[in-house]
Amino acid sequence: MAKRFVIAGTGSGVGKTTFTIGLIQALKNKGLVVQGFKCGPDYIDPTYHSAVTGRISRNIDSWMLTHDTVTTIVSRASRGADIAVIEGVMGFYDGKSPLNDAGSTAEISVITQSPVVLIVNAASMARSVAAVVKGFQTLSTVPNIVAVIVNQVGSVSHFELVKAAIEQECQIPVIGYLKKDATLSMPSRHLGLVPAVERGELTTFFEHLGELIAETVDVERLLALTEAPQLEETSRLFEPEPAQHVTIAVAKDAAFNFYYEENLELLRAKGAEIVYFSPLRNEPVPSKADGLYLGGGFPEEFAVQLEQCTATKKSVQEMIARGVPTLAECGGFMYLTEAITTTAGARYPMLGIIPGEVKMQTKLAALGYREITGATDNFLIRQEDQAKGHEFHYSVYEGQHDCPAYKTKGRFGQKEEGYTTGNLVAGYTHFHFASNPALVEQWLEACKKVKA
Repeated sequence: MAKRFVIAGTGSGVGKTTFTIGLIQALKNKGLVVQGFKCGPDYIDPTYHSAVTGRISRNIDSWMLTHDTVTTIVSRASRGADIAVIEGVMGFYDGKSPLNDAGSTAEISVITQSPVVLIVNAASMARSVAAVVKGFQTLSTVPNIVAVIVNQVGSVSHFELVKAAIEQECQIPVIGYLKKDATLSMPSRHLGLVPAVERGELTTFFEHLGELIAETVDVERLLALTEAPQLEETSRLFEPEPAQHVTIAVAKDAAFNFYYEENLELLRAKGAEIVYFSPLRNEPVPSKADGLYLGGGFPEEFAVQLEQCTATKKSVQEMIARGVPTLAECGGFMYLTEAITTTAGARYPMLGIIPGEVKMQTKLAALGYREITGATDNFLIRQEDQAKGHEFHYSVYEGQHDCPAYKTKGRFGQKEEGYTTGNLVAGYTHFHFASNPALVEQWLEACKKVKA
């Protein structure tokens, strides 16, 4: 048996991330090695997990990936850990469709055979909280909800009322709480998080949160409730293959850091070497690079520095002009346009490889899962290929739309998306390579052809 559990919430904003980080720190303080996971395509929360655990947190998604792939990722990443903590996404049953559990935290808990700890907000309620918990128990009897933690209680006596109601009506233990006036506030999940984490500026906050959680949550009871079966690595997706003698340069710093760890692992498994460089530090693309990967992030927040980092800009321009197969996702796509204009109206010239520019706006421009097919054959995704990914951005692209890289299908239908020219594939969509590993193989083949 192993130790593993899912932290689920009744909805977004109920405190999943707060309790996840606090419990990870509290478990770590007991001398345990903890492995973090995040349900869904979120890139930010895993950054918190990794900062606290000292181990790379992984995204697991039952819509983008097969069930075998999900269990294999969890099993592989949990090697050497004493306990795995899986943070849910949105509400427990929220996923791809309102009619079933596909892509939800609930489905992940079933696939991974993980006990579930449900976080509920008790503000302005007492006995009624039991009705909320019972609803989550009875909507589906397949997930294994083993405990409840209550957030936003007004006092210890308020917690005792809620606890008594839930335990009587739901026959499930309530193992802890946080008060409304708990002296903590999660740092911004958006701008500045990554550099703050990298510099260790949040370490004191994490430690304080761990101490608070340990005071009001029964961690020993939690450990007793979270026994789970060992998962088998049934997918051979990540088994190493012979070296391809191909090097992929990956932009990685505070401006570009949105990568699924499994994307990078698949590149390595298929025989590529990965080298990193930082556009913010004005590092040129390593000269030995045969392929280039410009991931998402926050280029708009570092537009002043990126504009001034001319050595990086020149090297990226030269690589793409030379035909080095390049994938640019979201922030990387923005970086390759003519300019980024901020919400304040400041315009910063970028690389000018893609005609047109992007403009930031205060409202969300796109959010959701995407089914991806090739618009025209390119080095990454052909017209007959299918892959999965997601889109999330506040900027809009104003420019050339007659060279789309692929087609994406979401809730509101299908559209042509991105931009391709030569050996460049760029667009707002983030690909998950494990949804179709052939994309990695095609990328490396293209790199070898150009290299030859």
